Amino acid sequence: MTEYTTGPRIRASRLQGRGWLNTGGQELSLESLRGKIVLLDFWTFCCVNCLHVLDELRPLEEKWREELVVIGVHSPKFVHEADAEALAANVSRYEIHHPVLDDPELRTWTSYGVRAWPSLVLIDPEGYIVSAMSGEGHGENLDAMIADLVAEHDKKGTLVRGEGPTVLPDEAPSALRFPSKIAPLPDGRLLVSDAGHHRLVVFGPDHVTIEEVIGTGQRGLADGVAAEAQFAEPNGIAVLAPEVAEQVGYDVIVADTANHLLRGIALGHDRFLRARTESTVTTLAGTGKQWMHGDALPDAESDARTINLSTPWDVVVGTALDGEVVIAMAGIHQIWGYQPLTGALRVIAGTRNEGLVDGPLETSWWAQTSGLDVDSAGYIWCADSETSALRRIDPYTGTVQTVVGTGLFDFGHVDGPADQARFQHPLGVVALEGGVVAVCDTYNGAIRVVSSDDEGNVTVETIATDLAEPSDATPVFSADGWPELLVVESAAHRLTNVSLAPAARRTIGGQGQRTQRPVTEVAADLTVAVQFTPPKGHKLDESMGPSTQVHVSATPPELLLEGEGTDVELIRAIKLNPEVGEGVLHVAARAASCDADESVEFPACHMHQQDWGVPVKVSADGDGRLNLPLLGS
Repeated sequence: MTEYTTGPRIRASRLQGRGWLNTGGQELSLESLRGKIVLLDFWTFCCVNCLHVLDELRPLEEKWREELVVIGVHSPKFVHEADAEALAANVSRYEIHHPVLDDPELRTWTSYGVRAWPSLVLIDPEGYIVSAMSGEGHGENLDAMIADLVAEHDKKGTLVRGEGPTVLPDEAPSALRFPSKIAPLPDGRLLVSDAGHHRLVVFGPDHVTIEEVIGTGQRGLADGVAAEAQFAEPNGIAVLAPEVAEQVGYDVIVADTANHLLRGIALGHDRFLRARTESTVTTLAGTGKQWMHGDALPDAESDARTINLSTPWDVVVGTALDGEVVIAMAGIHQIWGYQPLTGALRVIAGTRNEGLVDGPLETSWWAQTSGLDVDSAGYIWCADSETSALRRIDPYTGTVQTVVGTGLFDFGHVDGPADQARFQHPLGVVALEGGVVAVCDTYNGAIRVVSSDDEGNVTVETIATDLAEPSDATPVFSADGWPELLVVESAAHRLTNVSLAPAARRTIGGQGQRTQRPVTEVAADLTVAVQFTPPKGHKLDESMGPSTQVHVSATPPELLLEGEGTDVELIRAIKLNPEVGEGVLHVAARAASCDADESVEFPACHMHQQDWGVPVKVSADGDGRLNLPLLGS
């Protein structure tokens, strides 16, 4: 992306794509928005960091509703995300109330030189680019920049106030709205996280009758009885063993995802000749604030309610971990643990780097893990969504092994031997009897089963297709005695039965796919420049050592001849191998800044971070410099 810190003002490129959402059918242009401050948010609905940015933008949209127009530019990573109906569903799922440009061919992405999700471009009322930035955590800086633009263009007479162009479509009511996870209760009932309604729903043993609703149905944060409690996009559910529940005073732990919390639910119980008591909700872990770089990680002395969490997506009781509840901390690509009996919180796995690295848990890399289950032997199965991978944690050796999947940009619908099989952004995993594992292969709309023969050969087969974003399942029995899965068909707002009978299994042959993004032609001798300008009123923070860090690697590794590794300089000279020719250059950058006013006793400090995966091709005529904007103004 172009650097905007010096030189002439740069006119923003026109907006191009397949169509628009949330505009009532109207096509928007930057010319039609003259007089408004425009913020382009380049996002894709699989990306947890993009979801964080959506939450960061909500207060800005409210505060500056007469001056600012946010436009989401949807730039898909996976094939499923390029589907127009899937995009419309997810715009609704995440309650996006600004216009969205559907750009499946990445035309606007390319014209703005974007290289990472999420990226933001701020445009002034005269149509010129003011700033470009990547990653999350820019809300405070954006607020200050918008305030400056409002003052400047008020004075110039070029600011036009008034309502923006958003027109929201009508939605039909439904009993469930984008349900996410499901768990059987000891009394035969089912608990479903009704994420789109920000609540939990208890179904009777018939799996149809709704016996209780826990939560008001409005996004918020409140403890208390079921009718008063509030959640924000709750997902994972872990049911505690009865003896543990009796000691701690609650029965279920819920991952309250968008509130960045763990919540405990004491389920209502029957009373003789009187109505069932109402369930109650308490907060167990988290502060309600999202964990950001620089925040404390839990240790043995931590009070779980003082530690920030980051988008906990699923939870499961680790039977081989003394009942510790394992947490898929999707927002920072880690696996955490919570001990109900002591309230202790800890990091189990992950370095916070996004990727696919096996081995010891403490050095492993993860990518937005979104589904967890435990098998009868105590092994923890993980759906690692952004790498389209199925992984297994061995709690006895403290290691992780990838069973299916190869990396961040490889996916598909391919059955057969595990080393050749492919998923597409799976969100759920279910450990079944006999060592079989079922995977909710979400973006393929399929249920897949993974099993091994007597020789240890692992095979993937498909048992159901044409489902609408299946995100979780639980085993049940049909009326004729065959085992089934009750599947959470999230985008269809329903629960669906899928047969596990051997006759349902079939092999779907296909080809693996890779995320398709524009390839940048570069020279073999290449300068990688991470562009960072501290926000207004901030300076680089050297209080805890070097304020910047850049890590460079490549896929395949042989592409990078020189320059691999971690250093503090934002600009690095690297050498690529022309004989390898092309691949993906991975750059992870961090920069710390804090208040520049030395009179402030406790200055506010911020950590800015972004990971880029840039497809490159070595060419004699390629650019000798690759600019990556962490924050430019």
